[in-house]
Amino acid sequence: MRLRKKPWIAEALTGFKNIVLQNPGEELKGKWADLFGNHLPLHVELGTGRGNFITGMGERYQDKANFIGIEAQKDVLYNAALKAREKELSNVRLLVFNVNDLLTIFAPGEIDRLYINFCDPWHKNRHAKRRLTHAGFLEKYRTVLKPGGQLWFKTDNRPLFDFSLEQFSQFGLTLDNITYDLHKSDFADNIMTEYETRFSMLGQPICRCEATFMLV
Repeated sequence: MRLRKKPWIAEALTGFKNIVLQNPGEELKGKWADLFGNHLPLHVELGTGRGNFITGMGERYQDKANFIGIEAQKDVLYNAALKAREKELSNVRLLVFNVNDLLTIFAPGEIDRLYINFCDPWHKNRHAKRRLTHAGFLEKYRTVLKPGGQLWFKTDNRPLFDFSLEQFSQFGLTLDNITYDLHKSDFADNIMTEYETRFSMLGQPICRCEATFMLV
């Protein structure tokens, strides 16, 4: 479903200058620790949506990690910004940015962990390269992640999950904590996204895994 544009959003986001960076450039590449004022592990969510997950993680791990949520749609990110401000999270930043350009804002080995939650499955085979778990994206992730860095992935779409596991394996990643029904598993550290809450209420099982990028 196409979101209806809200012309007032761009101006409203200027009121969140300590939280939201709109279209950041290369000036922060390799300097995210300076922005946060510490050298805690850096965790990045690709496609942060309305922010339930990233603000929940930021709140739970305030003194253990810094979090960046990337979202291309300003209208959606505005909701995440409201949540981050309400929770007074100094360890969370939100970016209006396209994940295709990830290498322009992060230096090699700058990120400790990536999260991909309920991304667009791009159902048609001819669109497979647009899936955020495609090998083309994995190559970018390998660059920005530290050796031993991780990608945590969740989806309600079983065909996308199977495709992703195959891509991860072919790319030489180590897979752990694979589950086809997250909420019936013993994983105890889960924070739900908006989509996850909706799908779970409908009885839809959630797939999840952790992929580790080792030295090549």
